[in-house]
Amino acid sequence: MDYEIVYSGRKTLSLSVKGGRLVIRAPFGTRKEKIDKAIAAHREWIVTHLEEQRIKQARINALTEEDVASLKKKAREVLTAKTEYFAKKMGLEYGRISITSAMTRFGSCNSKGNIAFSYRLMLYPEEAIDYVVVHELAHLVEMNHSPRFYRVVEAILPDYRKRKELLKK
Repeated sequence: MDYEIVYSGRKTLSLSVKGGRLVIRAPFGTRKEKIDKAIAAHREWIVTHLEEQRIKQARINALTEEDVASLKKKAREVLTAKTEYFAKKMGLEYGRISITSAMTRFGSCNSKGNIAFSYRLMLYPEEAIDYVVVHELAHLVEMNHSPRFYRVVEAILPDYRKRKELLKK
């Protein structure tokens, strides 16, 4: 199995799948045997997540330029309307909205209040889209992912955990 090892000052070993590849984060000095053991112990999880990413990538690659243009147009309309709606409901003001082609992030919010959304969000259910919009707006209150941040999200979307899971499918 092809994988990348990233050594750092961390205390524990972690496995993740990014860009269709297994990434192992390990403390400095971790022996290869320990890494191989972790891979073997989590093989089913690894294979499942690699396959999910392969399927997602195949769907994205199947989009024509016309499909992408159409999704971007739809994203501009839908996400602008949803951002206006939820910002009003949350009593917040935001800056610009931009639509990106980001593959690993559905949205982002900077300290100036500008929000970016990936057009790929249009490939997900409405409940998931609402979650991303509220999530990014919540960053206008808390620029982190602390418990306070999630309380802001939960005040608007009490079922946010279920909605967040939709983004992983």
